[in-house]
Amino acid sequence: MHDFDRDPEGVVRVRAANPSALTLDGTNTYVVGRWVVDPGPADGEHLDAVRSAAREGIEGVVLTHGHADHAEGADQLSVPVHRPGEGETAGPFSALATPGHSTDSVCLIWREHVCFTGDTVLGSGSVFIAPGEGSLSEYLDSLRRLRALPLEVLCPGHGPYVWDPDAKLDEYVAHRLERERRLVEALEAGMRTRDELLDSAWSDAPTELRYFAGLSLASHLEKLEEEGRLPEGVER
Repeated sequence: MHDFDRDPEGVVRVRAANPSALTLDGTNTYVVGRWVVDPGPADGEHLDAVRSAAREGIEGVVLTHGHADHAEGADQLSVPVHRPGEGETAGPFSALATPGHSTDSVCLIWREHVCFTGDTVLGSGSVFIAPGEGSLSEYLDSLRRLRALPLEVLCPGHGPYVWDPDAKLDEYVAHRLERERRLVEALEAGMRTRDELLDSAWSDAPTELRYFAGLSLASHLEKLEEEGRLPEGVER
């Protein structure tokens, strides 16, 4: 393991064998003492590995959000499952509401400086936001809330640990705003179809991710519409 991807003291990561374009190298489950953060898919081998990592037993499960790749295995651990909201606590964690990827997303703060982010921040790449379920406006607000905290490490739902949270969060906000800038330029140039806008503002998206880029486009258009900045005639 590279030094940058070392476990924070008191945290054990167990990675599920469910790699994909969206889950990267798999869903990260975390064991903190007798508590499990995001137990992952209902996969027997993965859950056995989680039980083995919890050497003192499991007292409770806490979820960052309800997507299946994070929450499906929760009921199979035979302990109480907690879904704390803004300002609430579950075991040793306090919850910060961070909607955007999903309406129910929270980040879990432990020992004031360790943050379990679920799908709000990934260890690499950007977060998928689907229009209707997610909200780009809320997501940017959530990133800025996290940026205001004195965090030392982010423990993401997918990918490696993030040991420079401020730089990562600044990068995430800048990436979304740059994508918006490119989209607005394309709209100002008269582009209106989905393919035109994707080719212009998401020209760097690999072919296999074009479908998801299209959903990201839709979330950006939704934000522009909320702000009264969407021209007429845009293909939705």
